[in-house]
Amino acid sequence: MFECVVTIENNAPAVHAGTESALPTVLIEVWSDIACPWCYIGKRRFTDALDQFPHRDRVSVVWRSYQLAPDTPVGARRGELEALVEHKGMPADQVRQMFAHVATTAAADGLVMDFDTVIAANTFDAHRLLHLAGERRDVLLEALFRAHFADGKVIDDRAVLVEIAATVGMDGAEVAAALDGDAAADVVRADLDAAKELRVSGVPFFVANRRLAVSGAQPQDVFGELLRQAFEDAEGETSAALGGEAEGCNDDSCAI
Repeated sequence: MFECVVTIENNAPAVHAGTESALPTVLIEVWSDIACPWCYIGKRRFTDALDQFPHRDRVSVVWRSYQLAPDTPVGARRGELEALVEHKGMPADQVRQMFAHVATTAAADGLVMDFDTVIAANTFDAHRLLHLAGERRDVLLEALFRAHFADGKVIDDRAVLVEIAATVGMDGAEVAAALDGDAAADVVRADLDAAKELRVSGVPFFVANRRLAVSGAQPQDVFGELLRQAFEDAEGETSAALGGEAEGCNDDSCAI
């Protein structure tokens, strides 16, 4: 469980817009990992809140990279149950109960999670792919989440990543060549470094103009309040404190 963060001490200047047609007033940066179930749920809830926000056209969203388990061996193809039993040292039945809890929560938000088919994976290349996606990043992130949690795809297999990229309109040959090289690796590392500077230790983590933030898969109304306060703050109005707790994942475990 994560407690909402009210302000960020080492904040950066807010993004301002002079007119309705100018650049977005609010910049939302979201640190998340494709292997994090609460990031998938949090994305759905945040997106629903954003769709209902009256100043939607004044908000820009940037998805940032985070790795919960950077030491996961690439290509190991181990089931998530086996990997978590070993990592957490918990009985398999208890892990299955945790899976059932998060799957039920996801279903309430219209998401499918089949933990019997989830394969533990290193997500570094998938994050590289997201940074190569340009305007397709949001739809690609949805496709990666779905591939990992619902379809049992091995998302640290570059051939699989090429296939997923092609489903959202990216050029397969170009993606394959980029992933075979070191494309966007520096951008992923920069996101990871920024997370450390902001003292992010759990995801999903939503930051507005580097001033306000909430962590975890918050209820939709909390994300709506974050957007409202961030917009008012950018317009020079005073923001109140955000509060509450939400489930999420940290570097040691997921609250599942």
